[in-house]
Amino acid sequence: MAGSQSDGRLSDVKFLTVAEVATVMRVSKMTVYRLVHSGELAAVRVGRSFRVPEHAVHEYLRGAFQETA
Repeated sequence: MAGSQSDGRLSDVKFLTVAEVATVMRVSKMTVYRLVHSGELAAVRVGRSFRVPEHAVHEYLRGAFQETA
């Protein structure tokens, strides 16, 4: 069943709050909100707040690191 396979992968995704992302990236929460609103950082809206997939943070940082290298 294809649906159950994708559900299994989705349940493996770890979501971070904006505050957690800001801590990992050592920036302000406002900077994280700007990245989310500009589309540079993927996020899911849950009610009035955002959750950011952990892999999206790693991809963003990897891309930012490669740009400076």
